[in-house]
Amino acid sequence: MYRREKATSSKEGTFDPNDTSRVKHTRYGVWDVYEDQSSTSRLSALPGWCTIEKYAEVVACMPYVWRMLRDVLSIPACALLFVMYCVIQAGHALVPALALWYQGQLLEIMQIAIDTRTVDKDRLFHICTGRIACSVVLHLLGAASGRLQPALQLRMRKWTNAHLFRARARLDVPTFETSSVQRQFEDVTSQSDFMMPIPWETLHMLVGFVRAATQVVAQLWVLADALGAQRDGWFLAGLTMASKSIQWLSDLNLFGGRSQVWAATTTNEDYLKLHGWTRIMKETSHRKEIVAGNLGEYAVSVFETASERVGDADIFTLRAIQYPENMPVSLASMQMVQETANTFAWNIYELMMSTQSFSHQLGQVRKLYEVANIPNKIPDGTVPFPEDTAQIRTGFSLEFRNVSFKYPGSENYALRNVCFRVLPGQLCIIVGANGSGKSTILKLVARLYDPDEGQILIDGHDIRTLKLRDLRQAISVLFQDYTHFPLSIRDNIALGDPSAAENEAHVRLAARLGGAADFIEKLPEGYNTYLDRPVRDYYAGIPEGTTTLFGRKVDFRNVRFVAHLKQSDTSALSGGQMQRLAVTFMRSVVPEEPKVGLLLFDEPSASLDPVAEHDLFNRLRELRGNKTMLFSSHRFGNLTRHADLILYMNDSVIVESGTHEQLLKQGGGYANIWNLQAQAFL
Repeated sequence: MYRREKATSSKEGTFDPNDTSRVKHTRYGVWDVYEDQSSTSRLSALPGWCTIEKYAEVVACMPYVWRMLRDVLSIPACALLFVMYCVIQAGHALVPALALWYQGQLLEIMQIAIDTRTVDKDRLFHICTGRIACSVVLHLLGAASGRLQPALQLRMRKWTNAHLFRARARLDVPTFETSSVQRQFEDVTSQSDFMMPIPWETLHMLVGFVRAATQVVAQLWVLADALGAQRDGWFLAGLTMASKSIQWLSDLNLFGGRSQVWAATTTNEDYLKLHGWTRIMKETSHRKEIVAGNLGEYAVSVFETASERVGDADIFTLRAIQYPENMPVSLASMQMVQETANTFAWNIYELMMSTQSFSHQLGQVRKLYEVANIPNKIPDGTVPFPEDTAQIRTGFSLEFRNVSFKYPGSENYALRNVCFRVLPGQLCIIVGANGSGKSTILKLVARLYDPDEGQILIDGHDIRTLKLRDLRQAISVLFQDYTHFPLSIRDNIALGDPSAAENEAHVRLAARLGGAADFIEKLPEGYNTYLDRPVRDYYAGIPEGTTTLFGRKVDFRNVRFVAHLKQSDTSALSGGQMQRLAVTFMRSVVPEEPKVGLLLFDEPSASLDPVAEHDLFNRLRELRGNKTMLFSSHRFGNLTRHADLILYMNDSVIVESGTHEQLLKQGGGYANIWNLQAQAFL
């Protein structure tokens, strides 16, 4: 299933799969694994060293565990529930020892009966009653634990979700878009509500370990008394333990492990096709192309062919690569231990095995807290803005000085040596072809990114010195690739001004001024309509679309009607309606708004017909008042006639600047495109 290859050397000091002296390449099925041998200590070759390293990791993670314990116990009612849970687990640990003691007493009675041919019936009845009582108590403790665990899980899940929500909410755009940051969150995020949250999983493991240790100690005390009374009892027990020792050492991974620095990738085309086509078939964004292109049969053929070629050499090997020490013991081995080892030996084995996953689980706790401290790539400023709130009503000046910028991971400039100045209260239109850099200017003004070179000034202040919260509060922006939140239409509008989110009149006024009120009020649920429901409806656990089940007809129309359920979780609105709703999202559409002095619009008319576009331009001109506005577009429409400044961009640079009349007189690129668009209407 795997093979090893040598690679050629590369430059020193970096993790490079081509460096023979440092990197070992092993192929597991479709996966190519590269291990940095220099990251492995020489001591790692010693038996048991990997286990020692795991315990060292456990010690390093303990401060995070104590912090988590304090946080969890501060959750209302959680401390009492957790104490009750610990008491129950203590009972679980001690009752089996008591049952083992009764078993020893039973063996003693049997020995006496063999020697004397008599049976102490009262003592036998007492022992049998005690063993039955132990079974009943264990059952009751299990039932009580089953009632407590869901309540504890629920509270810890809510705490974990809130913790991760806060951790995500504080990240800026370039940090959030970093793949390593996304992977950090994936590592600590439950993929479904049925998975245990990290705090509960960790505490459950720790309590289980203490329970197992207590159980072993209690049973050792009972067993010492029982074995001491038996001829050759300790010798037989030693043989039983010795017969399992070699298997334990193997299962505990005491003979080595994998390098800590490794990477796994796959270049298997068939395996990549399998995953690619699986995503295509799952995502709604590709459905139109699949149907219109008649690609269904072809996709099935490609998928089946690729699946046959991949065979069994794919899926499950990566798990062994990632966590070789956590691979479960074979069922045959587990059965052998359970059947041949006594209760005490099995509990010791279980206790030792549980320690193997400690380093991984406690590492999850460390990651859970580390995601809350991921540093943002956009540093906050210290200067309050604006110095005088009266400036907001008259707008801000904006200046770019030799600004150049590349998007993270790109080698090409999105902007090169961009220079311009917009005076307070002016309307600036940025025009040019798609990809010329228009949207990038607006993103830099909002400090979603910082320029690589040059300065951006607002009212004479370098925006990197201004407090981010103040800067973004004074700016209202609508991006070309706008998104609608999976909330109600009302909540989407209210997010434009959270301070007035509960003001219904404010929300409806914003909808009317944004041109969205008419179509919103025509919707069956009006402002309570969800464009994309965040929680789907469930139907008796039966897949949606099922018409018959066990010969009986399945019809959900009655329950849908009574419950007011829709057949779709999304509301289909036209592009123009969605665009007007996005404009409505702007907190600046309310003319009395005193917080915003700079309006940024990125292609807001892209999905509008000519009439709607004309209405939008007129509405924006009226609503902006004296505020400064930057408006980007690839259309040369009505608004450019009223612009105080037009910036014509091409290939990431500003080619021409001036008013509409000035640029037409120059007869350059702006004039050529204006004339081309004008000819379409002649």
